[in-house]
Amino acid sequence: MTGGADKGPLAGIRVLELTHMLAGPYCGMLLADLGAEVIKIEPPTGDIARRISPHSIGPHNAYFASLNRNKKSVVLDLADDGDRVRFHELVKSAQGLITNMRPSAILKLGLTYDQIKDINEGIVCVALTGYGLEGAFADKPAYDYIIQALVGVMAMTGEPDGPPVKTGYSAVDNSAGIMGALGLVAKIVGGRGGQIDVSLYDVMVSQLNYVAGAHLNAGEEPRRLAGGAHPYIVPAQVFETRDGYLALFITHDGFWRKFAEEARKPEWLTDARFATMAARSANREAVVGAISKLLKTNDTVDWVARLDPLGIVVAGVETLPQALAGDIVHERGLVQEIPVADATLRVIASPFKFSDFETSYRPPPLLGEHTDSVFEQAAVTD
Repeated sequence: MTGGADKGPLAGIRVLELTHMLAGPYCGMLLADLGAEVIKIEPPTGDIARRISPHSIGPHNAYFASLNRNKKSVVLDLADDGDRVRFHELVKSAQGLITNMRPSAILKLGLTYDQIKDINEGIVCVALTGYGLEGAFADKPAYDYIIQALVGVMAMTGEPDGPPVKTGYSAVDNSAGIMGALGLVAKIVGGRGGQIDVSLYDVMVSQLNYVAGAHLNAGEEPRRLAGGAHPYIVPAQVFETRDGYLALFITHDGFWRKFAEEARKPEWLTDARFATMAARSANREAVVGAISKLLKTNDTVDWVARLDPLGIVVAGVETLPQALAGDIVHERGLVQEIPVADATLRVIASPFKFSDFETSYRPPPLLGEHTDSVFEQAAVTD
């Protein structure tokens, strides 16, 4: 196997990445963090993500930097015959290829397994698309927002009397990127090349698991509940406190007993509507109403201080800045710093922690930064 980092579980794996924006770049970055040599092949104008964010750190766009560290950048125009020949030189030495264009563009540029297997039979090609490489919907435009709208995620998110709401971050694109990376590694481990078709739509439908299962098997239709409440477990939602909001999740009667005792509500242990998990679910309105009234009598931090030591699952609802500045992020090393030209780039760390490997963090590549070195290496290898 050619190139790659000198350490890491994927050292020696070369992956070619022809992607833009989010799902594909995130897929490639996960692999690069694990030691794969990820070569980002960009058109002369570069990934559009290089121009999205209004924020720059040294020469790096903040949006692009959040998705493309630890990679190399090679500029090729695949519409040019000469550059396509150069691209095929890289295909010969690669174990993986990631794309996230529309199927028509993938086919036009010759980026499916069937189109390049004669060059490298062992390569694994991952196509991240909206609705699959083939079929009546294949070339429909697809973005995170649209997929959330189409699979029912927006319809089940938000307050009961409010409009449909998207998740606060790009859940579809990120999930698809993770699935793409998993599929690619699984296929490489299997030892055979081939095509992997990862649809954003399919990924999100698969993540509806128990919600979809309830409808398919019992005809239950998802409904929005106040406070983002769980459909079966009560109490399990966000409650208003005197000064903010509290997430409370009581999964069984043992925790309920501790909660009632700490709240000085012994009647909640004998009232038939409150006493058991099944009863609380059947009497949601009464239970939630009583808890809501109680929690508004004190501040969020005070409730956490009282309930957390008892093992009850509880937390204040924090903002992103609060979370990033908090103790858990600090202890887990989830913010890393990368020196760049006259500045310091701060990035979110890889979620993987290995006993024998520590992820290193290199700056995202400048456009075309590695074009010469990659092809010089290819010439030496040949």
